[in-house]
Amino acid sequence: MQRFAWHLMWLSVIQLWHYLFIGTLNSLLTNLASGDRVLVSTYTNAFAITQFFGVLCAPWNGLLMDRLKQKYQEEARMTGSSASAAALRSAVPSLALTSLLCLGFAICASVPVLPLQYATFALQVISRSFLYGGNAAFLTLAFPSEHFGKLFGLVMALSAIVSLLQFPIFTLIKGPLQNDPFYVNVLLVLVTLLTFVHPFLVYRECRRKESSPEVA
Repeated sequence: MQRFAWHLMWLSVIQLWHYLFIGTLNSLLTNLASGDRVLVSTYTNAFAITQFFGVLCAPWNGLLMDRLKQKYQEEARMTGSSASAAALRSAVPSLALTSLLCLGFAICASVPVLPLQYATFALQVISRSFLYGGNAAFLTLAFPSEHFGKLFGLVMALSAIVSLLQFPIFTLIKGPLQNDPFYVNVLLVLVTLLTFVHPFLVYRECRRKESSPEVA
């Protein structure tokens, strides 16, 4: 239950960041470009183009996990430790890297420098492509395969409910914050740091299980 709850938090926070960024992108660019419509259009087009490259980024996360899974399971066979824990440990770098990408994208989005938003666009599309593949892969490794469909549907439904927070946040930005998402972005950067707890807890659990010989 704890493992599922932390994974839900990890997915929900990062997914909320992506939804909020897309929803506030026009306001962000308008503020940074001082209302210059040509500049806003240029950056909006650049963002749209980067979304295509998510197709090219997605396989790298799976490749990373497959390579690490083979490596860790080979080590487990040699040491007699838990093969299932070794397989689960292969998800840790993916979870941590996705959190790191999201943190980088969040920090760049929070810095009020217009040219820096090109880096924000790149990090956003890589982070998003890693997020959903990593989510499915983790559920496959962390829970019995016969429950995958139920767990996948549940985690996506619950994370979608969390994503409804974007609407009161949009209202806050449009109203009291006068279309400036800067303070909301800074707060969400701090919340994003919590996502690193999930890969840390998974890693600690795997190391504890691997230290105990697997019973045949």
